[in-house]
Amino acid sequence: MATRRLVFVHGRAQEHKDAQELKDSWVASLRKGLAKSGLELPIAETDIRFPYYGDALFDRVAGLPDAQVAQVIMRGAGQPADEREFVRAVLAEVAAKLGVSEAEIAAVSDTQIVERGIQNWEWVQRVLVALDRHVPKASRLSIALATEDVSKYLFDPRITDAIDEGVRAAMIDDVPTVVVSHSLGTVVAYKMLKEKQGHERWNVPLFVTLGSPLAISAIRRRLQPLRHPDYVGHWFNAMDERDVVALYPLSHANFPVDPEIENKTDVDNFTDNRHGIAGYLEDRVVAQRIHAALLGA
Repeated sequence: MATRRLVFVHGRAQEHKDAQELKDSWVASLRKGLAKSGLELPIAETDIRFPYYGDALFDRVAGLPDAQVAQVIMRGAGQPADEREFVRAVLAEVAAKLGVSEAEIAAVSDTQIVERGIQNWEWVQRVLVALDRHVPKASRLSIALATEDVSKYLFDPRITDAIDEGVRAAMIDDVPTVVVSHSLGTVVAYKMLKEKQGHERWNVPLFVTLGSPLAISAIRRRLQPLRHPDYVGHWFNAMDERDVVALYPLSHANFPVDPEIENKTDVDNFTDNRHGIAGYLEDRVVAQRIHAALLGA
């Protein structure tokens, strides 16, 4: 039997790391997760592909200190109206799901909220600050970056095409390939797999989504119609319920596809914002599932 391949599809890249360093960090975390069950990586690292698309997304905030990144992103300057509305809708849903009240949002500043509902970027800034105060470990930076990444990917055709081309190139015809994705990468990977529905030579025995925002309503609407790609054998989703980017499990109620997605919602992600990839790949069960799929079990 031919060796199976593994493709990692990343979310927001860590600053000051190149593609090889990022791949190495993902592989190291997976090895730690496997070691918890006495397992080793069953394929050579040369059979792992890590398409890196960071430069397509991150130039807008390159070089800025973290304290300014969220502010720049959420200022909204130059964004088309539909993209601004998408960002506002995502943040409104995050705030509602986490129980942030209008009173808490208004209390962020001395000025009163401008009418009920989502009106402008002042409201957006206050939502992010309120989330910081309301939810431990849910930083406005991580929420802002995740929202920005997804909106740019879904709304800017140049960014979409650049990312899609790179990720598609990682797939190899006629070779069983396990696809493991994280954060924005789950949106990228799902869109790619869904749109290549008729690609008869792709074979994905396991599709893994980690810390996925796919079930957020505004994101889900942009990806209609939803479906389970024919050549994906099984879809396994894992999340930490404290991860504010992964707002909901990919249950039938939140992401209706047939066959249904298997969900693991009890990951104890040890990273500061509960969203980091290391906290997912080092989970014993997540690592076991990847290992089994790479062996064809």
